Amino acid sequence: MDKLLIRGGRSLHGAIDISGAKNAALPEMCATLLTDEPVKLTNVPRLRDVATMRRLLENMGMTIETHGERGGMSFHALDPIHPEAPYELVKTMRASVLALGPLLARCGRARVSLPGGCAIGARPVEQHIKGLQAMGAIIDVEQGYMVARLPEGQSRLRGARITTDMITVTGTENFLMAASLAEGTTVLENAAQEPEITDLADMLIRMGARIQGHGTRRIVIEGVERLHGCEHAVVADRIECGTFLCAVAATGGDVVLRHGRRDHLDAVIDKLRDAGVDITEVPEGLRVHSSGPAWQHLKAQSFRTTEYPGFPTDMQAQFMALDAVSQGSSMVTETIFENRFMHVSELARLGANIQIDGKNAMVEGVGKLSGATVMATDLRASAGLVIAGLVAEGQTTIDRIYHLDRGYDQMEVKLRALGADIERVSE
Repeated sequence: MDKLLIRGGRSLHGAIDISGAKNAALPEMCATLLTDEPVKLTNVPRLRDVATMRRLLENMGMTIETHGERGGMSFHALDPIHPEAPYELVKTMRASVLALGPLLARCGRARVSLPGGCAIGARPVEQHIKGLQAMGAIIDVEQGYMVARLPEGQSRLRGARITTDMITVTGTENFLMAASLAEGTTVLENAAQEPEITDLADMLIRMGARIQGHGTRRIVIEGVERLHGCEHAVVADRIECGTFLCAVAATGGDVVLRHGRRDHLDAVIDKLRDAGVDITEVPEGLRVHSSGPAWQHLKAQSFRTTEYPGFPTDMQAQFMALDAVSQGSSMVTETIFENRFMHVSELARLGANIQIDGKNAMVEGVGKLSGATVMATDLRASAGLVIAGLVAEGQTTIDRIYHLDRGYDQMEVKLRALGADIERVSE
């Protein structure tokens, strides 16, 4: 099992590319099931979850090729498609639920394992099931699988008005894909607004879908009989970009993040600027400059996670690590997942002063951290520990970094290019 060794205390300087977004690439890979024509995606990140999704789609009968240029993949889903996502292929990846809508729309039936992923709390699929049932699907949960089919004599899903009980990103994506081939018009109320959803909708429109309102709370999809192939570039990963912004803020330095977009990170950038970090838009993307380590001049910032365009839950651990080495105290409130403070005990092993009270974490800046051996508990917790390790005195060892590989494209390579003393080792 791989681990990271970090010897902290170095500032970061230079420029790196922000990779394509995991949370856009995975639904867009599933969207290739909606057509029997070739689809080409570019800027696909090299991630464990992407490799898992590739194996899943190939197991369904899809032909997939990787191109020489960076992040290029071609998908061709000719009939017959085997409409099943087995547990052994998707047990580590919650995005498996995104196959449900496309398979129902393409094949009229599906058998999809209940999703796995990080152990950060409940990720209910009931909203997916209720929405697809509103479109005419018959869905049962049997022995850990969602078993779905169309009623006898019905060849397509049917348009419906879907209002979810909560804002769900993957639910909105599933409904977008399913409704694109449904008969009639589907209206999504209380839809998620994340940039990854807008990117998926843009791809579907390139395939011939008729979608309006993506990026707002109300999306209207007029179903078409068939979709065709297209070429689409996966949008840059705003969470990877935000993670590197926090890393430079914590260590000090001057870095250009190519392809980074301010308009996708307003809430995070506002907090970083309030803390005292200099972030500017440049032709290549974003430039972040901090005159020294956070404990010398940055002020801790309180924040509350919420749905986009608010502060993202996927940036909570990284910003908490920054707060832990900034001046003053702050309160972090987590409203999305009920079990997303597991990294707190690991940060404490490095010397952080954090107290948990329900959904709140009180962080008292301690200035300096000391290296220790810590364990990654989920994807974003891993990134938070990396940031803490970059600041800590001495050596920090991070175990179980397979979590990190699920969502970050060669993070240690990019950090080393910026001057960090970091290496991956295998036991």
